[in-house]
Amino acid sequence: MSDARLSRRTLLTATTALMGLVAAAASARTIQGLPWTGNEVYPPPEVRPGPWLFFTPDEASAIEAIVDRLIPQDELGPGGKEAGCAVFIDRQLAGPYGRAEGVYMQGPFPERPLPTQGFQSPLTPAQAYRKGLAGLAAHVSRNFGGRGIPQLSGEELDRLLTSLEKREVNTPEFNGSEIFDLIFNNTMEGFFADPIYGGNRDMAGWKLIGFPGTRYDFRDVLERPNTRYTLPPVSLIGRPDWNRAGGRG
Repeated sequence: MSDARLSRRTLLTATTALMGLVAAAASARTIQGLPWTGNEVYPPPEVRPGPWLFFTPDEASAIEAIVDRLIPQDELGPGGKEAGCAVFIDRQLAGPYGRAEGVYMQGPFPERPLPTQGFQSPLTPAQAYRKGLAGLAAHVSRNFGGRGIPQLSGEELDRLLTSLEKREVNTPEFNGSEIFDLIFNNTMEGFFADPIYGGNRDMAGWKLIGFPGTRYDFRDVLERPNTRYTLPPVSLIGRPDWNRAGGRG
């Protein structure tokens, strides 16, 4: 993140390679522990709007403010909040990902892990979020006149996030870069994962980059090579216009 407001184009250029651009959207690294049955043709349950399952109201307000600065709204599409990134993170933390199910948690945990080693901590993601957000709230209160993250201006929030990303506020009591990395990575996952998991609302992330989603087949375009792909993306749960029309027909 630069000191200037992060542009959507810069954001997507920097994160296109993240998880292979979520080549298989439903298999993003955050999403794990899903029920699976051989020869089953139905997708996992869709995340529905509703109360927060993990975040407290104060935590949710802070996360919504942060994801909206990481992915700002502009003429190309909605910001992180409107796209449901905070909802995605909340539901993931309330599930197997938050409990670190299926992840080796016995250590050792290097203090300076390599980029290829991923998240290294004896804490589960849920515990790391709870501790990190509390430390972040205290840091903001001390340095921004007793205010909380949602009360910061856009420029102040940019300065805060930049300092976290640059490891400028790490102390023995508060690892700012750790909570920043978690929120940043989970925000990117939420923006590009299948909408069934609560983020990428109305497939905004896929529309932005031209990703076709989980379309059943491409027979209608295979006979037209070197032609721009213009069909709208399809989620695991279909398309909203199919549902409104009472089915694909």
